[in-house]
Amino acid sequence: MIYQFRSKAGPDVIMLADLTKRIFDILGRQLEPRGILTEEQLPTLIATLENAILKDLEERSKVKGEQGETSEKPKLADRLGQRAYPFLELMKQARAKNEPVIWGV
Repeated sequence: MIYQFRSKAGPDVIMLADLTKRIFDILGRQLEPRGILTEEQLPTLIATLENAILKDLEERSKVKGEQGETSEKPKLADRLGQRAYPFLELMKQARAKNEPVIWGV
């Protein structure tokens, strides 16, 4: 399933269900076929996602240090920060312009 996120503040963001579910689990939100992130909710949601991205980077650095340089490098697509970046930027743009973010399947 594909989710499309829209806001008057920025370009649409399209994400597959696996990433959308992962992000919404982090945000503590129920993933529905359609919904809205209000401008009042955005500051908290942005901070929560940014903290999760930092935690993911710290955990990856720790694992990399334990495994040494001989192990296989993690795929870039597995990194939360890289995969969540477009959605995070859309939320930041919406917050800056006091616009909600809506989504649908």
